[in-house]
Amino acid sequence: MQATSNSNPLSLETVLEHIFAIGRITRCDQQLLMSTLLSKEDLNERERQQISRVFDGIKRGLLKVVD
Repeated sequence: MQATSNSNPLSLETVLEHIFAIGRITRCDQQLLMSTLLSKEDLNERERQQISRVFDGIKRGLLKVVD
């Protein structure tokens, strides 16, 4: 997944949907996720739950971490 320019950043939901759709998180996905998170002032409860799903998915082996 390629990041778009800063004038049209991807939503957190879009990034997370991509990660779960392919069942893995690449270094590029990780960087995109981090930059998206850091660009937000505050996370709502749904976004926090989605982030927890990523960590839980990695911990349980449902998401693979690849380079």
